[in-house]
Amino acid sequence: MLRFARNDGITLLLTPFSIALVLSAAFLHASWNALLRGGADRTQSMLVMCITLGLAGFVMMAMAGPPSGAIGYVTASGLIHLCYNALLVRMYLRGDLGETYPIARGTSPALIALGGSLFAGEWMRPLAILGVGLVCSGIFMLALARARQAATERDLAPNPRGWLSRFHGMNLPYALATGVSIAGYSVVDGLGVRASHNWVAYTGGIFAFFLAMPLWYLARYGRKVFATTTPEVIKAAAGGLISLAAYGAIIWAVQGNAMGAVSALRETSVVFAALLGAAFLNERLNGWRLAACCIIAAGAVCVGWRL
Repeated sequence: MLRFARNDGITLLLTPFSIALVLSAAFLHASWNALLRGGADRTQSMLVMCITLGLAGFVMMAMAGPPSGAIGYVTASGLIHLCYNALLVRMYLRGDLGETYPIARGTSPALIALGGSLFAGEWMRPLAILGVGLVCSGIFMLALARARQAATERDLAPNPRGWLSRFHGMNLPYALATGVSIAGYSVVDGLGVRASHNWVAYTGGIFAFFLAMPLWYLARYGRKVFATTTPEVIKAAAGGLISLAAYGAIIWAVQGNAMGAVSALRETSVVFAALLGAAFLNERLNGWRLAACCIIAAGAVCVGWRL
């Protein structure tokens, strides 16, 4: 088991079960992002996902009770999640899943590890720190490889700065802002679930907030914004349930595991996203991107190494 020392004397153990659970959550997370990216209208898909999550959140609180002792954390996390959802939709308006998703996810592990150290006293061992660095490096390498490939396909290769222009033009600010929001809600949730001592109630409280987004769209644009086909509703609702399972597993994991380590393992989802994008969204997967996936996998091994 991988041990992380905390300032309060408590040692956090990243157990084999936790590692398996977080890696499963990584696959689920990539899956619902692929469903969102492949939706006919991403705004409508996100609204259906939010309705599904919001209703599920109330059901969870009905079973487990309110997240007493962590209302402030739930409120902060819910608001950050709403910003994250809005940024995610904007990010996918132009960028491919294989481009923008790695950038958004790649900015978060180091920020979360820093937040865990500053606010929860979680100081990782050198091997785990190396693992976080490898994961972040591999993720950005994956994004850069996709940008370079896209530029080459559009005959920008003769211009040595062409692929860099593509990299900066693929909704980069929104992807980076999405990454910051991921780090924000991850640190808040790591602290919040420990304060609540009830991960089911805490998770339900977070997801209940998701109903605010469709209610806002309904008030502003009317029912026409929800006009979509039944297959798209089913697909988006399935994505919402997958998202619920994926993040619920993460909430459970950060109760007794270092936030930075959990985040680094979770961000192996970019490997799954690259594979899903190639399999279902016609996004090409070349040797450079495969090498980046191997670096990310090596980082995950470092984080999850049993000492």
